[in-house]
Amino acid sequence: MLPAHKHTLETLLADSVKQVATQSQGATEAAFAAPAITLERPKAAAHGDVACNVAMQLAKPLQTNPRQLAQRIVEALLAQPGAKDVIDAAEIAGPGFINLRLTSAAKQAVVGAVFAEGSTFGRSTRDAGKHVLLEFVSANPTGPLHLGHGRQAVLGDSLANVIETQGCDVHREFYYNDAGVQIGNLAVSTQARARGLKPGDADWPEAAYNGDYIADIARDYLNGETVSAKDGEPVTGARDPENLDAIRQFAVAYLRREQDMDLQALGVRFDRYYLESSLYTEGRVEKTVESLIASGKTFEQDGALWLRTTDDGDDKDRVMRKSDGSYTYFLPDVAYHVTKWERGFTKVINIQGSDHHGTIARVRAGLQAVGIGIPKGYPDYVLHKMVTVMRDGQEVKISKRAGSYVTVRDLIEWSGGTAPGTETTPDLIDEATITRGRDAVRFFLISRKADTEFVFDIDLALKQNDENPVYYVQYAHARICSVLAEAKSRYGDDEAALPKIDVSPLTSERAMALMQKLAEYPDTLTHAAAELAPHAIAFYLRDLAGEFHSFYNAERVLVDAAAERFARLALLAATRQVLANGLATIGVSAPAKM
Repeated sequence: MLPAHKHTLETLLADSVKQVATQSQGATEAAFAAPAITLERPKAAAHGDVACNVAMQLAKPLQTNPRQLAQRIVEALLAQPGAKDVIDAAEIAGPGFINLRLTSAAKQAVVGAVFAEGSTFGRSTRDAGKHVLLEFVSANPTGPLHLGHGRQAVLGDSLANVIETQGCDVHREFYYNDAGVQIGNLAVSTQARARGLKPGDADWPEAAYNGDYIADIARDYLNGETVSAKDGEPVTGARDPENLDAIRQFAVAYLRREQDMDLQALGVRFDRYYLESSLYTEGRVEKTVESLIASGKTFEQDGALWLRTTDDGDDKDRVMRKSDGSYTYFLPDVAYHVTKWERGFTKVINIQGSDHHGTIARVRAGLQAVGIGIPKGYPDYVLHKMVTVMRDGQEVKISKRAGSYVTVRDLIEWSGGTAPGTETTPDLIDEATITRGRDAVRFFLISRKADTEFVFDIDLALKQNDENPVYYVQYAHARICSVLAEAKSRYGDDEAALPKIDVSPLTSERAMALMQKLAEYPDTLTHAAAELAPHAIAFYLRDLAGEFHSFYNAERVLVDAAAERFARLALLAATRQVLANGLATIGVSAPAKM
């Protein structure tokens, strides 16, 4: 139901409950504390459009039978001014549920609301003024983005879009781990390739990366190529295979550029790329150490500096500074989150792989020990599980590009129709392939809860039938575009006239079901934002497409009777708009033709 109708029902019910309660023996208006009115959709459509359990909540404190109380509330409700504009009928079910049926006019109102609000339909201002920092992907610049990064990118970008629909200002941030042992391994790997070595050679470093991309980096370095990341300074290859520091700078810039291209192909953007190395150069790591020591929660043991993270829920105390003077990754993580707080982000969400579960308690413990007023439970986390890729019934495990894992670019290209094993480069992939692949990857990766395992079936992504969920939803949008074009061709019907059409002829069961689904979109967005659950949008879109297809298959739209035809066309146009809004929220295109 539309938010306006929901608010009206909540107000009418609250007033009715208050009236009945104050009339009950022993109850006074001053002493009565009305419970929050909760409206739900009944599990069975036969039970009505809206259900409320307030009578069962109040039965015990008012010392009365819940069914009898429900009956009195219903009587008071139907007597309220304006109730008949929204409520067609009210029934008592089970132990005291109040089931309400909305009027046809209330259900039909969604069509006009969609036309009036257009691309903003479903959005809210309930969280206007709130600033949220959402960190996601945050991959080490040591190789191409793998499927875990891809799932995280889609989750993060879609969740940011969902949260923005509630009026929030969302800041998207990518934290680059450009310091530490793994970056050292990247430099050594590239240097080995630059010296002419390859995996398997006797002198090949044990911890080296083996993918073909390392050879590409070494080649461009020796050729003196210039590379730069989206927000980084250009770096030119020094051509010297013995200059390890120059190799490191070039390799990091090269892979940051590669990751930028992967994210661009996914349609993912960031407001800031935060470098771990800056935490050291700006003295933030040392400052954090000083704050933690001053807190009295550190101790030295075996030459190392420890933090008592067990005081704040961790399973064991953690080393911050090792005996050789180097820091564990835990410490810059704490320093980085201090910057988030100092930048004014009181709401922070991190999206990470489920293998990072153990870092939650220690980071939160470190932030508590810093002692700058950060609340417990800061930041929030969304943890996701990994993705398995299947093709021809077999798991796809490796990529020539990466050497040991399937990359995001592989998945986009395969889902767009490029066969595995095909040698490609980004500039040789046509836009249509990228769009098809991006749409499939984004919709599929957002179609399950983050904490569930996901199997990405390439064969399913390529199917052009109802089995493929993204095709099913996109086809609904394209089908409506086709019907509206046919209406113009056959009858001369102008879409511009549809917003003013009388939709009262829309009284069939299938039309009512479709309109009710349209009206659920605002609540779906609100729920998805509150629960950090962008998968709810994919679920909703599949249901909406299903309701549309059911309506279209049950009723002819292009009938000769103008009133019925225009009303049905208006319903289709409203459905097209909501499909487009939902697809845009998860970053998927809404094609006019398929």
